[in-house]
Amino acid sequence: MTAIIPAVSTLARADQRDDDSLEGLGSRAAELDAMLAQRTADVDAARAGLEAFRLRYRQEVGLLHDQLDALELAIAEAELGELSKKLEDAGPVAEAAAAARPDAPPRFTSDAVRKLFRDVAKTIHPDLARDQAARDRRHALMIEANKAYALGDEEQLRWILDTWERSPESVQGSDTDATRLRLERRIAQIEQQLELLASDLAAMKATPLWELKAMVDEAAIRGKDIVRDMVQRLKRDIMAATNRLDAMREHRLDSRRQP
Repeated sequence: MTAIIPAVSTLARADQRDDDSLEGLGSRAAELDAMLAQRTADVDAARAGLEAFRLRYRQEVGLLHDQLDALELAIAEAELGELSKKLEDAGPVAEAAAAARPDAPPRFTSDAVRKLFRDVAKTIHPDLARDQAARDRRHALMIEANKAYALGDEEQLRWILDTWERSPESVQGSDTDATRLRLERRIAQIEQQLELLASDLAAMKATPLWELKAMVDEAAIRGKDIVRDMVQRLKRDIMAATNRLDAMREHRLDSRRQP
């Protein structure tokens, strides 16, 4: 998917050199709109599949890992007999360190930020929208503007205002030049969104969870269930650790009973 996006942008720019008519721009925008919808659905499906796998892995494997970790911790505590004391000694130090850690510095809203926020609100307020799509777009930007204002983030507010001013929705008028500019901006906007989707997908594929899911899916094609094998192996390890811990506790009780 990543390799297709630049090719789309290149094709769009090449077509634009050959056909700058409104009909050509409209057709290209419609084609890219359809591609954007498909790519968005693909990325959403990939994200949903990854989340479903994460939940399955957590429920079937992760909880067993937690159980085994707790057993190994109990074994270590039984062997050393000093773990509790170490944790108690570290407690006050950890608390003191946390108390000494300074909080994030407060952000103050300057007059410049207030004025900039008013300018943004006047420009992109959802009530100024002509249709539902524009209203949704304005509403999303207003949410970001409110967050930026709350943080006193002047740079983010300027970015929001600049993004809006370069958007197709900001172009007024219905004459040929205005229509052409809206289409050109829409094409550029879609190309940018396609590139962001490709970047999001690449970031997902770079995670260890994606690599594990890919390995599990590939093994499933060969009829092998890696998650089931992990579960069985962990259950064996848990049983062995449980038996070891029980034996250590029994030995301790026996030692206490001896005169």
